[in-house]
Amino acid sequence: MKLLVSTRSAGKTREIRELFAGLPFQVVFPDEIGLERLPEEDELEETDTYTGNAVAKARHFAGRSGLPTVADDSGLEVDALGGAPGVRSARYAIQQARVEPGQSVDDANNALLLAQLAGMPEEQRTARYRCVIAYLPAPGDAPEIVEATCEGRVLPELRGTGGFGYDPLFFSDDLQRGFGEVPSATKHRVSHRGRAFRALIEVLLRRAMR
Repeated sequence: MKLLVSTRSAGKTREIRELFAGLPFQVVFPDEIGLERLPEEDELEETDTYTGNAVAKARHFAGRSGLPTVADDSGLEVDALGGAPGVRSARYAIQQARVEPGQSVDDANNALLLAQLAGMPEEQRTARYRCVIAYLPAPGDAPEIVEATCEGRVLPELRGTGGFGYDPLFFSDDLQRGFGEVPSATKHRVSHRGRAFRALIEVLLRRAMR
């Protein structure tokens, strides 16, 4: 089964390839099948919910490709910030004009989060990663939704070089380590994206057996 995954993120692409390794699916990404980036892609994550963003991305790419399509939206929810950055996680610093010249968006996002939590004690830095996946068997179908979270807290400084996004700042309750400090296979066991994609894979395998 060929499955289009609607992301152009290098970090997500790497993780999703690892999560599908050895399974009976041919996972492809937009660039690999000649779907050039269109201006309207910048407007696909403008809703206020992970589900809305995931469905919008899945419908866009399913419509362009005609393939069974998956899209995820994910974010970091910090309790002390009222759940922010949440659905705005990927563009958090951009939306607050806090990206310095020459600075990567990931670095800017992490710097902004550290500044907002400066001086806050460990017990008040609780947070979770959330991932919502939308699956469309065909462009006009109703989406199937799966969701997962992982609990932890925001560290007071960057740790490790693994992962991407906020991973160097996220301490996992399950691992008792930071996501930036562990191998990707270890992170996948407990991460929001690992859990959500394993749930999706169960859905896909059940469908394939019908």
